[in-house]
Amino acid sequence: MNSETPICALCGRPIPPEAPQSLHHLVPKLKGGKGGPTVLLHHICHKEIHATLSEAELARAYNTVETLRAHPRLSRFIGWVRKRPPGFNSRSKGGRRKR
Repeated sequence: MNSETPICALCGRPIPPEAPQSLHHLVPKLKGGKGGPTVLLHHICHKEIHATLSEAELARAYNTVETLRAHPRLSRFIGWVRKRPPGFNSRSKGGRRKR
């Protein structure tokens, strides 16, 4: 991997060219974040964020990388996914958040 390889803002692992990746709006577009700051993530990391938190929760309390990393479920996920190779992709562990 060269210095040009992007780093996932959530898990901190490199994102190789062949790995699915996506941009995450720190404030969801539906909650006024259109045109706002975005971060590049592994697709698996992005899916886990949206499986864990609602759009309202993201807008209200989890609109920075630091607060996302501090969420208990996401913190456990990061610990789990960091043990996988950078190109690892799979279905998100667990289902949609409990209401």
